[in-house]
Amino acid sequence: MSLSELVRAYRLRAGDFGRPVALSAFALSLIETERLFSAYEEDYHIGRFFHFTESYGQKFSINGFSSTHVSIDAEIETIL
Repeated sequence: MSLSELVRAYRLRAGDFGRPVALSAFALSLIETERLFSAYEEDYHIGRFFHFTESYGQKFSINGFSSTHVSIDAEIETIL
């Protein structure tokens, strides 16, 4: 999934930037979710706009850290 597609999917689920969305809401497999978000989080120019939290729901390992939700800063649009 391209970054633009991911941001679009996030906004559909969140309604607006900065709101947490369950990682499971992206309807990807566990492995796909972990790979996709870990890859984007690893890239400094992209990852600085992603904020992962652990709350209720299905847990995923994003670069070795347990996470259930993600929020994305609006400033990510500057690199799309």
